[in-house]
Amino acid sequence: MVERDPVALNEKRLAGPMMERTTAIVTGANRGIGLFTALALAERGMEVVLVGRDPARIEAARRFVAERAERAQKGESGSLFTALADFSSLEEVRRLADALLRAHPRISLLVNNAGIMSRRFRRSAEGYELTFAVNHLAPFLLTNLLLDRLKASAPARILTVASEAHRGARLDLSLIDAPKPFAILKAYGRSKLCNILFTRELSLRLAGTGVVAAALHPGVVATGIADQGGLVGLGWRLAKPFMLSPEKGAETSVFLATTPDPAPFAGAYVVGRAAVEPDPAARDQGLARRLWEESARLTGLSGPLRSRQG
Repeated sequence: MVERDPVALNEKRLAGPMMERTTAIVTGANRGIGLFTALALAERGMEVVLVGRDPARIEAARRFVAERAERAQKGESGSLFTALADFSSLEEVRRLADALLRAHPRISLLVNNAGIMSRRFRRSAEGYELTFAVNHLAPFLLTNLLLDRLKASAPARILTVASEAHRGARLDLSLIDAPKPFAILKAYGRSKLCNILFTRELSLRLAGTGVVAAALHPGVVATGIADQGGLVGLGWRLAKPFMLSPEKGAETSVFLATTPDPAPFAGAYVVGRAAVEPDPAARDQGLARRLWEESARLTGLSGPLRSRQG
């Protein structure tokens, strides 16, 4: 693994009206929903950290946000930062969290947006099924590592981008990191179910702290998440012209990030601007608690980091 400083030192000053001076972290911000979420927050004067895994792409995203946001800004100044992390590695997530904590004394918003849809069964750096590792374990770990800073910065918000793809998904904790047989859409749906269960348990643990956690469905958005070979990729490409644009897909994240009173959405699954009932499996509080405990074990939060081999 290549050693690198996860947080780029270069930043872009923006002229513009500030909400309350705050730092927003947006993962998967190099394109798609994450890029337009970062743009909308920057346009509102927030200090934004764009997180991605590719240095060239995340720097291009920073320039795009800076140029677009400058045209919308008036008044005081904000800042744009970039940060690097490959979410297929929990070690990189830990280095990212350390760098963010060093660089940003106040973090009031974390948008867990990064996600993948793996075409075939692959393992992460620690040996876990890749879709589960990137879509659930990485944001679970990052959130927990930043949690004390978020609490100290309250009022604060934690938003996790889930999906209607969670409906019908089922979670067997004994096969949580290596489900067999592997199927692309089932693995993705399971990871999104994990996002909602994680948010449900997180919200209970945050009661009384001034930090609100919510999960959301952005809509069916024309991103590159399923740009791959096979029938899934073909179907995705054919359907793209009829999907929401990434800018429209960012609207629910931006709404939850900026609504004056987020309290009604604590622990909720949000579609558009309304809390809706997720699949019954996503409302199983016992499963949410057991998933949290297992995720803490897998990421090393509750003991030595467990890795699979093979």
